[in-house]
Amino acid sequence: MPLSRETTGTSVPHRVIRPAEEADFPAFTRLGREAMLSVLDPEAAIEHRRLVVELDRSLGMFDGPELVGTTAAYSLTMTMPGGPRPVAGVTAVGVSPAHRRTGVVGALLRRQLRDIRELGRESVAALWATEGGIYGRFGYGAASGKGAVRLHRGEGALRPDVPQNPALRLRTGAAAEFTAEIAAVHERCAMRRVGEFRRDDRWWRFLMHDPAGARDGFSPRRCALVEDGGGPLGYALYRVKQQWDDFGNADGRLAVSEVAVSDPAARVLLWRHVLDRDLVATVDIESLPLDDALYHLLADRYRARTRVHDSLWIRLVDLPRAMAERSYAAPVDLVLEVRDTDCPWNQGRWRLTAGAGEARCDATGEAPDLRLDVSHLGSAYLGAARVGAMAAAGMVEEATEGAAARLDAAMGASVLPFTSVIF
Repeated sequence: MPLSRETTGTSVPHRVIRPAEEADFPAFTRLGREAMLSVLDPEAAIEHRRLVVELDRSLGMFDGPELVGTTAAYSLTMTMPGGPRPVAGVTAVGVSPAHRRTGVVGALLRRQLRDIRELGRESVAALWATEGGIYGRFGYGAASGKGAVRLHRGEGALRPDVPQNPALRLRTGAAAEFTAEIAAVHERCAMRRVGEFRRDDRWWRFLMHDPAGARDGFSPRRCALVEDGGGPLGYALYRVKQQWDDFGNADGRLAVSEVAVSDPAARVLLWRHVLDRDLVATVDIESLPLDDALYHLLADRYRARTRVHDSLWIRLVDLPRAMAERSYAAPVDLVLEVRDTDCPWNQGRWRLTAGAGEARCDATGEAPDLRLDVSHLGSAYLGAARVGAMAAAGMVEEATEGAAARLDAAMGASVLPFTSVIF
């Protein structure tokens, strides 16, 4: 439908938002590549993205015949507090460089939130943000983090008392040779870590795609797989690059893209293989949970130089349903006054009660214990961010003393959320 000044930020009655059609898909992909400053061949990316794209959940803004903005959603099954649930994985948010600052992204994201609610499949949306200042304006909250870790030669030594099992065996080879074993391990591990999502065959074919132009001089992706008589227990996916310093000494690099493991001794065997390789001077682990077991296995954890980044952002699309669907670590009975300008159906006062394995979130006229924005609840939803810290910053108003601490105790998690793949 035509967009008004209120939805676009400019008076352009010939702009429309609609789902992308098959004929739009090449332009849809090219716009995303241009908006993200990608140096990869956009034509090759078109066929690759067809593996996972859901055209009926894509949206394009068209200025006459020209596509000027995009967004899309994946229908994911993601581990949430309490177990796996449908989650809308928002992706492909982009705007043509010639149409920036004209309200394109805002109009697309608001329409997408309405569509997600009307579809009724998911109560929560999630995304990865390229910039920290964009998505909070639309009710998303930074809900989890990840670490990028670097270790130099000799710094990956493990403690002498780590678990060991001589019955385990390790195999290595091209990653594509181990797809079935990798998928079996990931399925087990994904159900134990909030933030991970299940990968069907389409997703595995998408993720195992390994074009030479995306390797930055590294080898094709390789796999180290640990197994016992019962089957695979863990894997590490990595690449290597041969290098020599100015004096002829080995200065190779090893880049780990993903590790998943379900057994302590298998984890030790995997990390020993990755961290103690001949000719390797630097190991870079691209993405690691901030509470990963590796930090406890290292002889000197200070040598694991870690850069912390935000990862998953969460948006409560159907607030009362989302709050009732999750599990809680402690009983709670609080009234939350929530601001939500983009999803007005969420705005108002909600009484959250949880205990004995059940939770409810019902509209109420009672006096609030906490006043907060929907983005603050999104940040806290996975159990990592603390409402109390937001209150200390003056972003959440605590009308009842101790209310933030009670909500944190209920929503907190013993294992930090983590998402291993940017979608």
